[in-house]
Amino acid sequence: MRTNYIEDQVFEKVNYTLTGLPVAEYDNCTFKNCDLSNVNLSHISFMQCSFDNCNLSLALLGQTAFKEVKFTNCKMLGLHFEHCSDFLFEVSFDNCQLNMSVFYQRKMTKTIFNQCNVSEVDFTETNLSQAVFTNCDLSGTMFERTNLEKADLSVAFNYTIDPEKNKIKKAKFSMPGVMGLLAKYDLTIK
Repeated sequence: MRTNYIEDQVFEKVNYTLTGLPVAEYDNCTFKNCDLSNVNLSHISFMQCSFDNCNLSLALLGQTAFKEVKFTNCKMLGLHFEHCSDFLFEVSFDNCQLNMSVFYQRKMTKTIFNQCNVSEVDFTETNLSQAVFTNCDLSGTMFERTNLEKADLSVAFNYTIDPEKNKIKKAKFSMPGVMGLLAKYDLTIK
């Protein structure tokens, strides 16, 4: 089956919840103010694309390819990124809502999370080495066997990370956020 190739297109204010997004390879395309919530994005490839002010909540991501894709001001609740294609997976998030999403076993080195709500997200066994979390709310987010080496969480907040269950060598933290590393000990610190 031959896949359509769509290049350098701008899709604006399209509601894909009614029609779905055609299976294709989208290269250098921009999606602005589009509704992709609950849409099946399986087997679609996005290369150097950007999503601005889009709703992708609960979209299906079976073997979806995100290669150098930027998400800005997007609502992305409950996405299962662990189902995406591994090949050249690279994303960045700016001012996005990623609550209740799953990145299980994703390789996400140097990924940028800027001004995002990353609450109740699952980063189990995710490689987040050198990732940057700038002003991100990480409340209830799960870090289990996660590689956070050289990651920057110095201005992230509300995180709880067990240093015994995660790799945190040379990661950056600051006060009072670093208290999230001691949460399991139920200490009283004055």
